[in-house]
Parts: sequence; C-alpha cells; structure tokens
Amino acid sequence: MEDQSPEMECRECVDLLADYLEGALPKDQAELLEWHLEGCAPCVSFVNTYKGTVNAAQRLRETTLPPELRARLIAFLKGSQPRQAR
Repeated sequence: MEDQSPEMECRECVDLLADYLEGALPKDQAELLEWHLEGCAPCVSFVNTYKGTVNAAQRLRETTLPPELRARLIAFLKGSQPRQAR
C-alpha cells in the first residue's frame, strides 16, 4: 500500500477546480489546492483561463438556432460520438 502524500498533483487540482470555485470543496482540500497554486505557475494559468471561460459563458445570451443549423449540428455531434461495442 502506498503512503498518501499531503501534496497535491496538477491532475488533482484540475479535478477539484469547479468545486473549489463554487466554494463546495471541503476546507482541507481547499487549503491543499491553494498551497499547490502558490507554487505552480501552470496551474495558476489554468485557473485563470478556467475562470475567464466561466465568466464568458455566463455572459452569453440564449439564442434560437435556425432549424437547418440545429439539424446539422445534431447530425455532426451524433457522428462524432464513439461507437459502442455490440
């Protein structure tokens, strides 16, 4: 059995980010994440980009797609889904 390190890896930081920004992360995990961010410039950059994306998405207005565009988009998305094994 491996010893669990109190340090947080970048991958874990990314996994916890949404809960952290919403204030839903338990205090101990939030503190570990903050400690990691103090020493990891790439993660700070990722957090800033993530926050910017969330802010931009919140400012988007809802719009109705023209029926032809909606149908083409749905067809495209269905075609890009991974095939399920039979």
